[in-house]
Amino acid sequence: MPELPDVTVYVECLQTRIVGQPLDRVRLASPFVLRSVTPPLADVEGRQVRGVTRLGKRIVIALERDLSLVIHLMIAGRLRWRHPGTPIPTRRGLAAFDFPTGTLLFTEEGTKQRASIHVVGGAAALQAHDPGGLEVLEATGDLFRDALLRENHTIKRALTDPRLFSGIGNAYSDEILHAARLSPLTLTRRLTEAAILRLFEATRTTLELWTDRLRQEVGAGFPEKVTAFRDGMAVHGRYGKPCPVCASPVQRIVYASNEANYCPHCQTHGRLLADRALSRLLKRDWPRSLEELEMMTSSRRE
Repeated sequence: MPELPDVTVYVECLQTRIVGQPLDRVRLASPFVLRSVTPPLADVEGRQVRGVTRLGKRIVIALERDLSLVIHLMIAGRLRWRHPGTPIPTRRGLAAFDFPTGTLLFTEEGTKQRASIHVVGGAAALQAHDPGGLEVLEATGDLFRDALLRENHTIKRALTDPRLFSGIGNAYSDEILHAARLSPLTLTRRLTEAAILRLFEATRTTLELWTDRLRQEVGAGFPEKVTAFRDGMAVHGRYGKPCPVCASPVQRIVYASNEANYCPHCQTHGRLLADRALSRLLKRDWPRSLEELEMMTSSRRE
């Protein structure tokens, strides 16, 4: 799912292209992508774009007469900037927004049709789409601490809860926790004040670092390779590969359709966290440390 760095760069690229321009027409290829009926979609056509902002992981296109388009990319939604009037791709196309300067294509790479568009009128209706999470890059350490300790969850869950923190998902939470040298399964209310401060600084640094990297990657163009797995990431999507800090093999915890990636040496004092999917099969054979894992791996090779 595109997260704060990716969505921020989308927003910035759209600001330079469509603010001040009229939205001439909206073309829908999938009726399921439009999740609202009031105001009608036709009301936004011909309206000038007043601004483009980020609302959590959503993109908001503000129009005249207090109307807004709220675009939620979910996991597989992507935006493409093309020449005016470009046809919507047949297989993965959801919609097209036509401006005098170009066409913004809205596509979805997956098949579950989770991406969405809402047309909303007024500030109250727009606010209803905000999960309420803290904007960490605009927050103080005290506000971060308050949000983190509001509920007693694992740090991984807390960081990815949109009601607590805005714009952070599975990928960047892995990177944040590695930078903070913290286990993803540590309960928030068991963190020391020093660990909370370390997590706050790692969150800000990681989000700023990757936002700047993506800006540089895009340059004057438009984001074309939005992905959760990027070269240069320390642990996310790097299961079995060496940690860039200590060279220990990156490990993972599989849960539902996601996984958390971490370095045992840097984050869990060498202890392997039990992977639910594998530990059911291996039972007592599940290794408890990097040393045990290495011994198991070596014995299989012999």
